[in-house]
Amino acid sequence: MVSPHGFDAAALFEAVDERRQAEGLSWAGVTTAIWDESCDLNAQRGDHPISPDTIKHIGIRRDTSCQHALFVLRWLGRAPEEFIASPRVAGVALPYADPAHRLRWDLRATYDALNAARTARGATWAQAATRLHCTSNQLTGLRTAKFGASMRLMMRITQALGRPAADFVSVATW
Repeated sequence: MVSPHGFDAAALFEAVDERRQAEGLSWAGVTTAIWDESCDLNAQRGDHPISPDTIKHIGIRRDTSCQHALFVLRWLGRAPEEFIASPRVAGVALPYADPAHRLRWDLRATYDALNAARTARGATWAQAATRLHCTSNQLTGLRTAKFGASMRLMMRITQALGRPAADFVSVATW
């Protein structure tokens, strides 16, 4: 059984705060540095930047969306598996994204891999949800989700599949 508390978002927040303090940055400075990693793409798209509260709340909520986690992990230069106490699958470096791109979690690919594994085991969505400590809707919703899902859930899924998170992360222009 995969632990429901495998991904340690509090440790992720601590890593961000440690780097923030080492570089003498405010929280606004952290988000500017994170956002600037995709400066060419951001200028082209006119996107609104990530909020300092989004980053600060990782430590409070002890979770974040998988898409927000990728912004932070890219800035830290770390794999998500580094924030799991005893990962089943070791971390693989996330793909490199230049300033014209950002990292995005491919939710549909995650759904497809999970569905294939579930079908191969002869399991129902309800059984898969019980194993992953979530609801069936959280799993089936990945098929059509546009923005993200809980990082804790995504890491439970990747670990249950025996695959690194990097398998489900792409370099994108959105």
